[in-house]
Amino acid sequence: MTLRDKTADDSSRSWVRAVLYDATIRGWVFQGLVLIFLVLFSAWVIHNTAANLRAANIPFGFDFLNMRAGFDISQKPINYTLDSSHAQAFKVGLINTIILSALGIVFATIIGFVVGISRLSGNWLLARAATVYVETLRNVPLLLQLLFWYKAVLSVLPGPRQGYMLPFATNLSNRGLTMPRPIPGAGFDIVLWIVPVAVVLAWAVARWARRRQVATGQSFPVFRASLGLIIGLPLVVFLAIGAPLTFEYPELKGFNFVGGMVIHPELTAMLLGISLYTASFIAETVRAGILAVSTGQSEAAFSLGLRPSQTMRLIIVPQAMRVIIPPLTSQYLNLTKNSSLALAIGYPDLVAVFAGSTLNITGHAIEVIAITMAVYLALSLITAALMNWFNSRVALVER
Repeated sequence: MTLRDKTADDSSRSWVRAVLYDATIRGWVFQGLVLIFLVLFSAWVIHNTAANLRAANIPFGFDFLNMRAGFDISQKPINYTLDSSHAQAFKVGLINTIILSALGIVFATIIGFVVGISRLSGNWLLARAATVYVETLRNVPLLLQLLFWYKAVLSVLPGPRQGYMLPFATNLSNRGLTMPRPIPGAGFDIVLWIVPVAVVLAWAVARWARRRQVATGQSFPVFRASLGLIIGLPLVVFLAIGAPLTFEYPELKGFNFVGGMVIHPELTAMLLGISLYTASFIAETVRAGILAVSTGQSEAAFSLGLRPSQTMRLIIVPQAMRVIIPPLTSQYLNLTKNSSLALAIGYPDLVAVFAGSTLNITGHAIEVIAITMAVYLALSLITAALMNWFNSRVALVER
């Protein structure tokens, strides 16, 4: 064996040894192999699907999005008619899904925190009532709860003429919650632009107050200041430019109301169902997070003269958040995905409008299902990213 052959043999052995024993190189090699496998597998699936579609004479493409939809949607947050395209119908369903998910997350969080803290209350009746709520709602399938709220509660309300009159010209009937519709006037967009400015200012005040407290030990009423900025600043601008907002009031004509705006029973039932159902799981997450905080924290706070409410708000909950947020993120993701059950009671979400009506009319099942899955994946990833950012902000230990 020549010197060159021996050198080449030693190099190959050192490379094999590096692959086998060097964790970094071994990791890159296996990741490369997995990537190659995924690319080849995806190419095979795409080629096989295209071949099967050609064999079955099924067209493939996204041109159907520009076709006339030809079906109506009961709840339209944006302009939509029978002559609108399927792309416009997709936007309506997407916005309805986002509205339902966002409102559901807000309500479920508030209810869940209240119930979770109530389960640890020293009041026997309050604690037992919270326990009954949690053990009942989380053990009944969500679909049955949605049908209960829609069929057994909202559908049996009286008609518009015999509906319940509420303050501010609002009427509750089996047609939904009818209320005045706000009509923005000239200059109202300035107020809308002031809102994010107020939010940024509130964030800046919170950062300043935190640095001030670390440096001097003096606290600052951040919550009240932030609330004043977010509500007060837009209100001042709104009044300063002449209050450019009018209302269209609903009028009872015949058997229904004309004008105004309506929150349909389907949306109400969905909000009640997914909010109360998800809140039962959030309540257990909150209770577990609070119990994870050492009792010595409470005893130390009481020894300093803090009231129980102050101890819970200033000492216990901030420490419990590091335990609460990760499972809370999972509940938010579940709520967003559970919104697809709206199809069962007729709420026009993305699944009902796009994966239901559009798919049945156009027959483009693969494209429609792929778009729908991509939307839910994107919504889940955005929610998870925001919660991970928030988790990093409230972490007790800086990374």
